[in-house]
Amino acid sequence: MPEEERRGAMNILIVGASGGIGSAFAQTLAARESVQRVVGTYRSTPPSWEDAKVEWAPLDVTDESAVARLARDLGEIDWLINAAGLLHEGAHGPEKRVAQVEPEFVMQNFRVNTLPTLLLAKHMAPLMRHGRPAIFATVSARLGSIGENGLGGWYSYRASKAALNMVIKNLSIELRRTHPQLVLASLHPGTTDTALSKPFQRNVPADALFTPGYSVNCMLQVLEGLSPEDSGGFWSFDGEALPW
Repeated sequence: MPEEERRGAMNILIVGASGGIGSAFAQTLAARESVQRVVGTYRSTPPSWEDAKVEWAPLDVTDESAVARLARDLGEIDWLINAAGLLHEGAHGPEKRVAQVEPEFVMQNFRVNTLPTLLLAKHMAPLMRHGRPAIFATVSARLGSIGENGLGGWYSYRASKAALNMVIKNLSIELRRTHPQLVLASLHPGTTDTALSKPFQRNVPADALFTPGYSVNCMLQVLEGLSPEDSGGFWSFDGEALPW
């Protein structure tokens, strides 16, 4: 298809678009002329803002049957960005010591931070087998880097994000055979001013706390600079390749 016929035809799925980073992804991409449609998912309450290009869809991304139903309704996808994640829940937060580890919270971290990317790949990757350049990205965290871990703690979160990075690497190896045009990437967004990071912002310097819009624009620049040869990598918002 000629390039001029493809403009304005991109279809994008943003999972977790009701959160701070997901919402910024949806709004930023919907503003682009090259984007025709953005499907944004939310867990329980639809966001209050509207855009002519944005369609809202309820989704429990940990429920495979729900992911499969959404896939059946979507049609082809050019970009998929998973911005869903968990850091704290109710009285539970990152464990400073192993004595604080509670099995249910550990498994909930893996259920929310790791499992969804597997389910999305299982059901959405067939929608990206169209031959056009495509991106499958998930928001990870620098804390998931084993090589950079010099402080310890945060057991559940670190482990679930490290596992997420392995999922992306594995998928890049498998899907390069069927989706040679696809780029898969794990993204570190930096410390972003969202509800997820709010309890942990006290010691963050002002110039290191980003708005969701700034973080998303940086991550989009990274994604647009990647090629299929880079697929499976772990990248910081500033373009730095992060160690596993």
